[in-house]
Amino acid sequence: MSGLAGSVALPVIDVSALTGPASPSARAGVAGQIQAACRERGFFYVTGHGVPAGLLDQLAAASAEFFALPLADKLEIAMERGGRAWRGFFPVGAELTSGRPDLKEGLYFGAELPADDPRVRAGVPLHGGNLFPRQVPQLGPLVLAYLDALTHLGQAVLAGVALSLGLDAGYFAAGYTADPTILFRIFHYPPSPPQAQDWGVGEHTDYGLLTLLAQDDSGGLQIAAPEGWIDAPPVPGTFVCNIGDMLDRLTGGWYRSTPHRVRNLSGHGRLSFPFFLDPGFAAEVPPLPGRAAAGDDGRLRWDGQDLRAFTGTYGDYLLGKVSKVFPQLRSDALD
Repeated sequence: MSGLAGSVALPVIDVSALTGPASPSARAGVAGQIQAACRERGFFYVTGHGVPAGLLDQLAAASAEFFALPLADKLEIAMERGGRAWRGFFPVGAELTSGRPDLKEGLYFGAELPADDPRVRAGVPLHGGNLFPRQVPQLGPLVLAYLDALTHLGQAVLAGVALSLGLDAGYFAAGYTADPTILFRIFHYPPSPPQAQDWGVGEHTDYGLLTLLAQDDSGGLQIAAPEGWIDAPPVPGTFVCNIGDMLDRLTGGWYRSTPHRVRNLSGHGRLSFPFFLDPGFAAEVPPLPGRAAAGDDGRLRWDGQDLRAFTGTYGDYLLGKVSKVFPQLRSDALD
């Protein structure tokens, strides 16, 4: 991997005071760092997270084994077979960002729900069981273990976000993320030719509260900073954390979801593992109380959208977004 904590343009925050026992002053110190990162960049690296390195190593090896399969084998778990749960594999070019095909293939996962779960029985979109490949039997258990580990970490980081906003540490876990929407992707980006204009994933912001990204050593992630596009290179032992549209909305734009994009110029395939911890599907997302909603700086968003104008549940917002990403699947999940 490349990049050292002292040489990257994004802050590196040790969150061990949030993931384990710590003094109030230690937790407050981390919260202050999170506030500065969310105000200045919307992105930061997370260390001290407690996620075993071996788990990600095994997940990466199993993922590489899957993406090396013949296309016909991968299509055995195509997203069309996932129906309303919106799970499974999509081939290169099948996912759109801002209407343009992305140069990547991937797997969609979410919280594993049994067929008798009331939300599954009711046909609520994006809820159900995952599709796992029979050719790589170890992938399923690794994905489920990773979901558990990252959910725990995400809730811990959100406790720091709550403290950074002058709220109780349990504000999110007792409310918006008491029953969170959990989404997880494994993406494989084929190498782009040096002069290519196609993006692995084009400019976008994430939809929910918090994203935790593990990336291999290929590089290619860029974020929009006040001084222009900057690289977010891999830093060993870290996750890249960024805030999403719903935290932007909750804070009245004081914390701004930051556009980012990927182009893989490494000359070989790139693996990335974005995990999304989002509000409950049925949760409405009004601005936070008191000082947490103050301080709108008046900057226009990258896409011109006013998140405060959105009304309804997080599920409504999420479905409106994902139906544009996979328009060919819209009828399967939404009708």
